[in-house]
Amino acid sequence: MPAPVTLSEIAARCGVSAMTVSNVLNNRGKVSQATREQVLTVARQMGYVPNVLARGLKSGRTQVLGLVLPALDPVSVEIAQGVQAALSEARYDMLLYTTSADAGRERERVTALSQGLSDGLLIAMPRAAAADVQIFERSRVPVVLINYNGPDTRLPTVLADNFVPARQATEYLLGLGHRRIGFITGDAGSGQSHERLRGYRAALEHAGLAVDEHLVRTGDFTQVRGFAAAAELLALPERPTAIFAANDFSAVGAMEAARHLGLRIPEDVSVVGFDDIPLASQVFPPLTTVRHPFRALGEGAAQLLLSILDGKAVPAGPVNLASELVVRGSTAART
Repeated sequence: MPAPVTLSEIAARCGVSAMTVSNVLNNRGKVSQATREQVLTVARQMGYVPNVLARGLKSGRTQVLGLVLPALDPVSVEIAQGVQAALSEARYDMLLYTTSADAGRERERVTALSQGLSDGLLIAMPRAAAADVQIFERSRVPVVLINYNGPDTRLPTVLADNFVPARQATEYLLGLGHRRIGFITGDAGSGQSHERLRGYRAALEHAGLAVDEHLVRTGDFTQVRGFAAAAELLALPERPTAIFAANDFSAVGAMEAARHLGLRIPEDVSVVGFDDIPLASQVFPPLTTVRHPFRALGEGAAQLLLSILDGKAVPAGPVNLASELVVRGSTAART
């Protein structure tokens, strides 16, 4: 294995001091643009890799932020890309852990990252219990929560609204003339699922329609359960003319169930999802859905954590980003 490239070796190649190389690589000090570009080019050509541990011992900072995700699904990948964009601009590295939605593993990852491996933590945890949040509040390093809907916490949080866009999606279907609108819930432990169901109910009540509990079916954010729940709805004596699912995977499952029963989308039944994952625009017909700003969530959370580390003032209370309804071919007016 080749020996690591040193600052002195880069300095000798560039004809500058090791201190100048250090200033360039750490983005500090006054260095001319020409010298900066030369050092960066030579460092890249020589395969220079920063010694994160040594850098942390010297500066008291690791220049690393930890990101804890429940899984590497399409939603989490979007969040991670947003985090990476913000950290790259700030010359920070990202240490990524996944927990498989296991609370015990989540606590282990947070403990490890808060004991010298990172300067701060970003935790995407839509299903966290109050006990878990209390553990995060005792972290040795700053913590920012991403897309968290749960018990009150003093921790900074960046999230996207679920109630208002769910109400707007239901109102959109009502505006198309649909009056029997089925709803497939998400995971019972998810605050997002609760808020989306609440938005659906609020829209119906505002329109003067009683909520028919037979039209609300339990889901779990999976395509398989979305199929089963939609099949139950579409087997009712008076079936719904539209189905609103709590996420896109469930909505795609609902579309498959409708086709399995010989129904046309959107002529016989309209379908709406939530999240706008890449799959939503790739199915046929393309899925009408609520676009959740997952990349912006990751980027905003990372920027907020960087501000905290720099001692800057941060907003009091959660930072709430807007979502938008994206109308595609899976919905049509009721004829």
